[in-house]
Parts: sequence; C-alpha cells; structure tokens
Amino acid sequence: MQVGIIGGTGPAGRGLARRAADAGHQVLLGSRDEARATQIAAELQGDLAASIVGCENATAARAELVVAATPWDAVVATMRPLAAALAGKVVISMANALIKEGKELVAVVPARGSMAAQLQSALPGARVTAAFHHLPAAKMEDLTSGLEADVLVCGDDPDARASTCAFVDSLRGLRALEVGSLAQAGPIESFTAVCITLNIRHKVHTTLRLGGI
Repeated sequence: MQVGIIGGTGPAGRGLARRAADAGHQVLLGSRDEARATQIAAELQGDLAASIVGCENATAARAELVVAATPWDAVVATMRPLAAALAGKVVISMANALIKEGKELVAVVPARGSMAAQLQSALPGARVTAAFHHLPAAKMEDLTSGLEADVLVCGDDPDARASTCAFVDSLRGLRALEVGSLAQAGPIESFTAVCITLNIRHKVHTTLRLGGI
C-alpha cells in the first residue's frame, strides 16, 4: 500500500515511516519543505523493504492512506487546504493536544473534544480515524528496539477503522485494538500526557499493553 505521511519529518513521522517501509508499504514522506523531506527520507531509507520518498505535503496527500503527523497546534491549518485531495480517503490522526507545565505534560481539550474530531470537522469528506498516540518515537524509528505495543484505534466509519487496524497490524511489534467511534478519541489522546509524564519522571520509554484481550 502507498502511505502518505503529512508533516512526516518530525520524530513521530520518521518513526512511522521506518516501520511502514519495513513492512513493505511505499511511503511518501511529506513536508512543507520538499528538500528537507528528501534529505530525511534518504536518512531513513537504509535497507528497508520498500521506498521512502520525500515530497511536499500535497503530494503525500495523494497516497492511498494518509497519516497526519503534524504537531497538534498546526494539524488543522496544515490539513484543511488538502481537503479535496483527501476526500473519501482514510486519514489517520495521531495528534495529541498537550502542553508542558513544570515537569508534567497536561492534556488540552480541543473545542470538539479531541484533535481527531477537530480534523474530521476540517476534512468533512475524509474518513478520519485516530491511532498511534502512545508510541515512543525513538523506539518506532529503531527497528531493533524490540518495541511491542498496543495501538488503540477509533473512528466513526467502520471500514475506515478496519483499514486502519490492518495497517497497524502490518507494522512490526504493533497490535491494533479497535475501540469504537471517534467519541473515544478524547480520552485516548489525553492519556498520552500520562505516558509522557511517566517517561520524564522515570527516564524510560513506556508502551501501552492491555491484558485480557
């Protein structure tokens, strides 16, 4: 599958690009700066099974499946101009609205309850799902890290949820758990503040694993 990552040159996008190309997906690594995207793509490529190609965000939006990896406070502004190209497509939101207060990360509640809902409002023709919120970027990029993690997936479109889960399950070390509608995105995103605060306090890279399922 061809996967486009909008704003893919940051830590989250880099890690996802490596995992996706390792799984055999062709990756279009998008950025506002095509030259930077091309440079980062070359750094990530290595001997991966499939290619990582740097490009502008508009080119990445043409992919079969698209991931919004832009920082949360810029994701709507970045994605809204791409609405026409994204109509009918599965668009995965991985944004977490967080701010730092002292030594802790604190969740910010967006007007519509979650960043995924904000994105769905900005892209009414797209099929937005939420996923990839609780993953340590450094371990995602390092394919030898032994990363094993559950990824919570939600969205209003059942077929889009299924497609997102299939993509997640194709990535090394990840297991998709389908949660339900986009109404679940708020608590999922907010819990990322707990994960990162634990990382800061204990100097570790936590992952989410749910027993009994």
